[in-house]
Amino acid sequence: MRDTKPLLMVSNFPPLTRAKLEILQINLGYTCNLSCTHCHVNAGPKRTEQMDKANIDLVIEILKQHQVSTLDLTGGAPEMMPHFRYLVKAARELGVTVIDRCNLTILNEPGQEDLAQFLADHQVEVVASLPCYSEQNVDAQRGKGVFESSIEGLHKLNKLGYGMEGSSLSLNLVYNPGGAFLPPGQVELEASYKEKLGNEHDIHFNNLFTITNMPISRFGAVLLAQGEFYDYMNLLKDSYSPANLAGVMCLNTVSVDWLGNLYDCDFNQMLEIPISAHLSHTQLQDQAQDQAQETKTKTKTTEHRYHLRDLLTSDLNGFPIKVADHCYGCTAGQGSSCGGALDD
Repeated sequence: MRDTKPLLMVSNFPPLTRAKLEILQINLGYTCNLSCTHCHVNAGPKRTEQMDKANIDLVIEILKQHQVSTLDLTGGAPEMMPHFRYLVKAARELGVTVIDRCNLTILNEPGQEDLAQFLADHQVEVVASLPCYSEQNVDAQRGKGVFESSIEGLHKLNKLGYGMEGSSLSLNLVYNPGGAFLPPGQVELEASYKEKLGNEHDIHFNNLFTITNMPISRFGAVLLAQGEFYDYMNLLKDSYSPANLAGVMCLNTVSVDWLGNLYDCDFNQMLEIPISAHLSHTQLQDQAQDQAQETKTKTKTTEHRYHLRDLLTSDLNGFPIKVADHCYGCTAGQGSSCGGALDD
């Protein structure tokens, strides 16, 4: 699989600065029961990377100390990670909103028979991937039988109250394009989803989020193999809308990988572009006492790799955001974030 990182790093994308941290998005690992073509994480059944208990406990400690309103759990299939339920329970006990980015089919996997009930019992918001309301399109993008299994998972959630009128259980669906093109209008597509899924499958949900495919990892490699990478990048750049800059998710979100390292977004995470800043000599000396003696020899210009533990003592507000050409994906057309279109 060809690396798209060198093709994206040289960029004239406008500079951005971090604001107050409100959302902690944790990638609990890359293990997944699916291998979707649009997956920017390159997750799958053979991936074994998973967050350990020590880092999970750091997340909980951060939730206790900071006024983080939302814990956004992703993967892979986050529910397959060994400490998923432990983390959800702890966060909900602290009054933190928890989002589970669910692929729906996981609700039908052996050993997960009680997963839907667990999510409902803890008032977890479900953001579920369903890239189309057509069985043919979904199976082409995500694998044979995935659409049928997804509908089964949605029925389980609906029976518990998810997505139903008058219920407090939130169920939002996610649309990703099936190729090298931008998503259609979110409002119009949501209406089509509700009509088709309601009439044909008796499925109910709250909102549809349209998310632009990023030219990185698995999807980026597919674009390169098909000779479409540069055309797609030009599409994103030509569709750039500066009005979307004020709503991009990197302003108030920190993305955390399975090792506990910090990034401005999960796309930067996949490209290995970490949050970093120049620490003062005093800060480095203090850090050396707690972590490792060798940091005492570092100079005033040493660049520090930020980790979960740093959120216990550091305020990232005002940090410069690392940008590259893939950032045009979040600002193209109607804009795109983990919460869907920005100009909706």
